[in-house]
Amino acid sequence: MATRAILSTPFETRLMADVLVLAAHPQLEDSRVNRALMDAAAALGAQRVVLRDLYAAYPDYVIDVQAEQVLLAQAKLIVWQHPIRWYGMPALMKLWLDEVLAFGWAYGPGGSALAGKDLWLVASTGGSQQAYRPAGYNRHFFDDFLPPYKQTAALCGLRFLPPLVLHGAHRVSEAELAEHARLYASRLASHPHWPEIAELEPAAACDVPPEARPRAD
Repeated sequence: MATRAILSTPFETRLMADVLVLAAHPQLEDSRVNRALMDAAAALGAQRVVLRDLYAAYPDYVIDVQAEQVLLAQAKLIVWQHPIRWYGMPALMKLWLDEVLAFGWAYGPGGSALAGKDLWLVASTGGSQQAYRPAGYNRHFFDDFLPPYKQTAALCGLRFLPPLVLHGAHRVSEAELAEHARLYASRLASHPHWPEIAELEPAAACDVPPEARPRAD
């Protein structure tokens, strides 16, 4: 199983891959699902996948913005892999967005560094698929919680790919988990040659005017 330590190699040894996986699980040691997915991604090799364990890289929550932007710039597929926490992403993943996807770099005037790339959400939930129904205790279909992800992608010129979601992560069998990890690895290896990608529209432009952010004094 994946551990925090295997992801500690320097940035410069992990460039040139087309796929960047940003994994964010605050208790990875307790997660069968996310550890299995990270193992599947790592098995594809560093020439195909750059695998980032954000909680291992930034235990103090001090993010190296420039280094993260370098990795983003050279990727064609950006993967956000994390468990769903309170209908969204874990805290460090949100901080990563706040700091790395900067105005003038990822969006806004001059902010086109990510334009034309693909963004893929790979998520797991504690609740079952039935819980994500109007009649379930979450009261909404899972897709109802995706607009912040989709709009973040649109603002940055990223094409938002159909998410890969595993519901009821605590209760899946070993066989189900193995098949899910196999599918994950297959998609990482075959991007951008997915059947559904041909049917997706390019990311819609979201023009943010310069006055949308105050100038620094």
